[in-house]
Amino acid sequence: MADNVKIGLIQASHDVDGSEPVAVHKEKAIEKHIKLVREAAEKGARIVCLQEIFYGPYFCSEQNTKWYDAAEEIPDGPTTKLFQELARELGIVIVLPIYEREGIATYYNTAAVLDADGTYLGKYRKQHIPHVAAGGNGCGFWEKYYFKPGNLGYPVFDTAYAKIGVYICYDRHFPEGARLLGLNGAEIVFNPSATVAGLSEYLWKLEQPAHAVANGYYVGAINRVGYEGPWNMGEFYGQSYLVDPKGSFVASASRDKDEVIIGEMNKKLIREVRDTWQFYRDRRPETYSEMTSLLP
Repeated sequence: MADNVKIGLIQASHDVDGSEPVAVHKEKAIEKHIKLVREAAEKGARIVCLQEIFYGPYFCSEQNTKWYDAAEEIPDGPTTKLFQELARELGIVIVLPIYEREGIATYYNTAAVLDADGTYLGKYRKQHIPHVAAGGNGCGFWEKYYFKPGNLGYPVFDTAYAKIGVYICYDRHFPEGARLLGLNGAEIVFNPSATVAGLSEYLWKLEQPAHAVANGYYVGAINRVGYEGPWNMGEFYGQSYLVDPKGSFVASASRDKDEVIIGEMNKKLIREVRDTWQFYRDRRPETYSEMTSLLP
């Protein structure tokens, strides 16, 4: 594997009103994102990550069984298969966050990882599921209505260009999983998100650079942009970025525009930082037993 790898992060608005049928949402969003993935590849990206459940609105703003129809099996669903073909055609790795159905009616917030030859490598299921009111408009983060907590641990995928991990949206508030991704060998961790302005915006450029520094890897943070009707629960504030193991921002996006962000990861820098800060060597796991207990 080459030491320098170009990374593509895609942030975009969702242009279809939530009142429209699920099939319309998926068709329009997939069409838009295929163009953006192609643009990323043309700019040299070898690994491309899309935003959280990229093919629809952030439907967790409401509780409506309609949105269960957006879920697909992985890897046998049509969207995974379509992007496997795209990955193979372009010779790129794709991190594909979609709504997953397992069996008859079990649902997860998931990201499939597709290698540069189109091979399906596996998936990560979001572990931390919020369920909180966001304001007085009846909207909220009603994710427990839609998603079962992930049950596949914190896998790292050995792709053609780098060893990558995934940590979806709300997961980013929890350092334990971020550390496990590093222990499992991640060189870069992607955090596809759907995050609105307000409560947590001040953490957006604080927590994930801290994960990068604490674990000696790159982090690609992706957030959508704009307002989504009919809920209009807040502004998705974009500002997707790639941060290096020193906590420095390699590339950043705007607050309000559809963008393909290109940044370069340098694996020599990962080794340099880990040699300087021996956080893995100096861990004391034998002192952490209480972390596996439900305290307080």
